[in-house]
Amino acid sequence: MKHAITQHVKDNQFIGLGSGRAMTCLVRELGKKTFKKNLKFVVTSLQIGIEAEKAGLFVLDAPQTEQIDIVFDGADQIDANLFMIKGGGGALLREKILMYSARKVIILADSSKFVDQFTRSVPIEVSPFARTTVYRNLIGIGAQIELRQSATGYPYFTDNGNIIFDASFTFILNPEALEKELTCIPGIVEVGIFTRRADRYYKASSEGLFSIIAFRKDGPYVISP
Repeated sequence: MKHAITQHVKDNQFIGLGSGRAMTCLVRELGKKTFKKNLKFVVTSLQIGIEAEKAGLFVLDAPQTEQIDIVFDGADQIDANLFMIKGGGGALLREKILMYSARKVIILADSSKFVDQFTRSVPIEVSPFARTTVYRNLIGIGAQIELRQSATGYPYFTDNGNIIFDASFTFILNPEALEKELTCIPGIVEVGIFTRRADRYYKASSEGLFSIIAFRKDGPYVISP
């Protein structure tokens, strides 16, 4: 966390914050920095917004007209091509909006999130009005569907008022093609497959060490910290 902040956070930046445990730790580190009053933040979830305000960070409600300088986020899985599955925390729509709005994107994840091929379900944000139609379309392309529920057993609603289907596919051989196919289904608001690569991926080990990974034409490569 400290290395990512030191290397990438500069005075007077407009910073986007994703969701999850990695972001909670990052926010607490940012709150310790003496330059924090020179920074502005936009967050993707209420949880991180509350943590940021506790840390004394200046949080805006929306990106407004300014381009975001840098976005920090986590990931549920990262494959061998550095594509990602995100949305386990339910903020996939806002996370993707921030990612496409930023000059630079930094992903923070532990080594267990890095896999050769995706093995987990894909979160899909759906308009409640289109629930049945989307369900049938997803079944039609071979997906197994679970409606995400809250701890009380009721449907989980995102901060945007939508529901989430967690869709399992036998194999995801072409994430880019699947992302495009899913977003073409009417009623699907956003898909938790992220095929726009980040600028840097921080891969943390259980021993507290980390490596930095980036992508070039011939594939991923490791940058020494």
